[in-house]
Amino acid sequence: MSYIVAIVGRPNVGKSTLFNRLCGERKAIVDEVSGVTRDRHYGKSDWNGKEFSIIDTGGYITSSGDIFEEEIRRQVMLAIDEADSVMFVVDVTSGITDIDERIAALLRKSGKSTLVVVNKVDNSQRYYDASVFYRFGLGEIYPVSAINGSGTGELLDALANDIQPAVKENRLEDIPALAIVGRPNVGKSSLTNAMLGEERNIVTPVAGTTRDSIHSYYNKFGHEFFLVDTAGLRKRGKAMENIEFYSIMRSIRAIERSDVCVLMVDATTGMQAQDVNIFNLIVRNRKGVVIAVNKWDLIEKDTATVKEYTGIIKERISPFDDVPVIFSSALTMQRIYKILEEAAGVYTRRKQRISTSRLNDMLRKAVDQFHPPAVKGKHIKINYVTQLPVSTPAFAFFCNLPQYIREPYKRYLENRLRENFDFTGVPVQLYFRKK
Repeated sequence: MSYIVAIVGRPNVGKSTLFNRLCGERKAIVDEVSGVTRDRHYGKSDWNGKEFSIIDTGGYITSSGDIFEEEIRRQVMLAIDEADSVMFVVDVTSGITDIDERIAALLRKSGKSTLVVVNKVDNSQRYYDASVFYRFGLGEIYPVSAINGSGTGELLDALANDIQPAVKENRLEDIPALAIVGRPNVGKSSLTNAMLGEERNIVTPVAGTTRDSIHSYYNKFGHEFFLVDTAGLRKRGKAMENIEFYSIMRSIRAIERSDVCVLMVDATTGMQAQDVNIFNLIVRNRKGVVIAVNKWDLIEKDTATVKEYTGIIKERISPFDDVPVIFSSALTMQRIYKILEEAAGVYTRRKQRISTSRLNDMLRKAVDQFHPPAVKGKHIKINYVTQLPVSTPAFAFFCNLPQYIREPYKRYLENRLRENFDFTGVPVQLYFRKK
């Protein structure tokens, strides 16, 4: 099972800055103006060998006091409901506010594992001031400065202590798990029903009909899978109907326990930002991926339509655009078995092992064609490559100056790998080590 950490707190306390710090990349936009985070951001991180997913729950807040408090309450309650741990971020410069008190009360009532993160502690006086947050009664506090990283090591140590070793899924080893993921109301349940040939899942035009992730055993037409139809929203009244946030927390769990993911995109709306976010989440988890453009029967087409749609999708997901794109309709059964064929192919490619001799033949030709550019007058020489003994495709390149291998050359080598060995739909990891 995946471990989900939700970052909660009122606006402008530094949630997005902390999110960027923990993910090791600048994914969330950071600004001094409150309410900048409008989309939910989610990323992957690890500490001391333990991996976890992080969700920044910041949302757009209007200036109305009532809506302001209601939106915060809604997001905190969703985070409490779905996350395994909660990072409650507060601001040492403003002390304890009424909204902080309300959030703390919700967290105390929930009994959820909570880490109180006192942000903007960047001098000794502020470190002393942080002690006031013990008043929440939520246990230890963690003074940090998200902007420069101080204190985050102790915070992550405490988080890692809460993360239990992953429990192996109770399913047959050689049968792949296929997760059907995507935004609400793109047709995930319809596709599952069409594949199974029965009304296994409830389908309505209302986004969020599916309450839980549903596992179904599939064995037809020579294909054997465990199908996972990812959940949308469980109805909990209007205050809880934050569908996008809820569904992505459920999708994270489904993605992490799958082998291959079918990312469903609505042909009538095209590849949205949320689709790209889910795609990136699949890639960060190193899962195989097939993109299924659903509701294709509703699109007016000519001879160039498929090519144009494919080009737009691959542009949105670049640089990793070596992905099968299938145009389908769950309603009319159009190409749904093609999706299964591609998913089976991706699973096979994800498990393939390539001999060291073949890899080094490829490497010699690639280096002869384009040598690594010299950096600071230093000549870079890549000696050999081998595939690492891990469950997903990963390759170690041994060279004299690994720190000088730049990103464009890494992409060049990855492209040569993909040209010589079929890795369509499979994320590939490249490591550069000193010989």
